Amino acid sequence: MKAVAVFPGTKTVKIVEHEAPRLSQPDQVMLRVLDIGICGTDREICSFEYGTPPRGYDYLVIGHEALAQVAEVGRAVNRLKPDDLVVPTVRRPCSHPECSACRSGHQDYCYTGDFTKRGIKEAHGYMTEFVVDHERYLNLVPPDLREVAVLAEPLTIAEKALAQVFWLMQHRPPWIGPEVPSAERGRGLKALVLGVGPVGLLGAMMLVAAGFETYVYSRDLPPNPRIDLVSSIGATYISTQTSNIEQLREQVGNIDLVYEAVVGQLAMA
Repeated sequence: MKAVAVFPGTKTVKIVEHEAPRLSQPDQVMLRVLDIGICGTDREICSFEYGTPPRGYDYLVIGHEALAQVAEVGRAVNRLKPDDLVVPTVRRPCSHPECSACRSGHQDYCYTGDFTKRGIKEAHGYMTEFVVDHERYLNLVPPDLREVAVLAEPLTIAEKALAQVFWLMQHRPPWIGPEVPSAERGRGLKALVLGVGPVGLLGAMMLVAAGFETYVYSRDLPPNPRIDLVSSIGATYISTQTSNIEQLREQVGNIDLVYEAVVGQLAMA
């Protein structure tokens, strides 16, 4: 089958004939790839800044933002069935017994750095026709989200960080508890998003949905469809070309949370 791959040794990117996968373990799922997102990480890999092929290969199949349809399931798979839509995760745990993060299923916090990442580090990605993965790494997607589900993986950048912020907030002030509905957790708080690219827009949507009074601060000037989108979701856009930092402070006032969209970071102010 065909796949898009990078060859770090020769610094080339091309379509290759990649071996078709097959189910080899009872908890595995065969996936037919439907959509692939392309982001800055893919651009950097294709510029050979990083990207490591799996052992035994001189190329790496790229693509880590994916939406796929279940084509076949192993006999031990009980959560998914053929034709289901799924979004696969990217990072896979290291093999070190002492890494409690990976052993508990939180490989994003791997202590050893020996994790693998599909389409990025020592594991082929999803920019091909079919892939096989373990059921535990696949997230079921409602059919109604078919057209936008490929955005789920980049959205996790913001969601994971905001989940950590909520956890810290709920365990520190005695007046905030876990019983607060998720749509109201940001009520009364102000969030500032730096950047109006795709990750910034996803972060702004997430913050508005969480109840934050949300501002987006970037270089673009209207008219611009991205600025229109900011307004349509209920956030406020401010351009760096018309408001410097001092003027921003006057307009926004106290900022409780800053989402830095250039590298997808979230921090409490």
